Amino acid sequence: MRSITILGATGSIGASTLDLVRRNPDAWKVEALTANCSAQELARLAREFGAKLAVVGDESCLGELREALSGTDIETAGGTKALCEAAARPVDMTVAAIVGCAGLGPVMAAVERGGTIALANKEALVSAGEVLTAAVAKHGATLLPTDSEHNAIFQCLAGNDLKEVARITLTASGGPLRTWSDEQLRAATPEQAVAHPNWSMGAKISVDSATMMNKGLEFIEAHHLFPVGLGKLRIVVHPQSVIHSMVEYRDRSTLAQLGPSDMRVPIASCLAWPQRMETPLEPLDLASIGELTFFPPDETRFPATRIARESIEAGGAAPAILNAANEVAVAAFLDSQIGFMAITAVAEDTLARYSAPAPRTLEDVLGIDAEARAFARRSLESNACV
Repeated sequence: MRSITILGATGSIGASTLDLVRRNPDAWKVEALTANCSAQELARLAREFGAKLAVVGDESCLGELREALSGTDIETAGGTKALCEAAARPVDMTVAAIVGCAGLGPVMAAVERGGTIALANKEALVSAGEVLTAAVAKHGATLLPTDSEHNAIFQCLAGNDLKEVARITLTASGGPLRTWSDEQLRAATPEQAVAHPNWSMGAKISVDSATMMNKGLEFIEAHHLFPVGLGKLRIVVHPQSVIHSMVEYRDRSTLAQLGPSDMRVPIASCLAWPQRMETPLEPLDLASIGELTFFPPDETRFPATRIARESIEAGGAAPAILNAANEVAVAAFLDSQIGFMAITAVAEDTLARYSAPAPRTLEDVLGIDAEARAFARRSLESNACV
């Protein structure tokens, strides 16, 4: 039996992970579960899985959590420090699924322990890529990518030397607005942008998929996870979301990972690594799918992938600035403060207006993130009519 801590247990990744744990009760024992708040749900999960520790990031929710777990021997805690202490507990697997920069500290705590981390927090690599990868090397930690695209690449590499790789291709669904005209895109509503055709995701990541920023951020992640050089990374639009990524080797053999659009597939790959485990999903039926199609990204209508690529080329703090500005812009769009096309405009404007030295520590990253958000908020007004 292996031990596991799930950071972000009440989110979609946490729910998918716990579904697999629930189906394999003899394989896992739960050490700690965390949530931002959601005290009642967190308490329910902690009871169901017999967790030793339940932590809320929002300390104001701690009283509710303690009340919900009264009469049990489950330890409770709250606040940022408590999240990091939970992440630092010795376990066989830490699933890092806290959304946003709130997850950076806990991820680093797990890395500094030298543990095995199933990484589902984008910000850890986008905003703090050099800092995190240096810590992984220093402490001997193992990062297992949980994003479907990066996990697919990980599977296609299967221990091969990166020197043998000619090209890595990340696939993108293109989102729900892929075929819309410029006029339609300018009038797109939050409800339309979050209606992803293939994946069930939260509102923020669904909007990122619609703008293609999600793929731009994944491009940055891939740059850190699989350092083959920017010239060997590319994106292709694949609306069916059946092929999750591909690796082409120098002999021109291309390996692709195919599977259903369900996060339990890459999560299962991480949980069972280096072996495999059964999932409750239906077998892939290619005959029923009928056809697989591919298109180049349209960086005129959807400039996010270009902006992300340019931020990597600029280096330093640029990826962290991009991530922060995008989060501010997406939140404003979801609140109907700006139009859909203004999301990437705010991100690009913030990158043009604000620069900072390359971060060397996690504190540097958080400082850059805060400054970039302030610049992005000022940019919202000038881009409100875009």
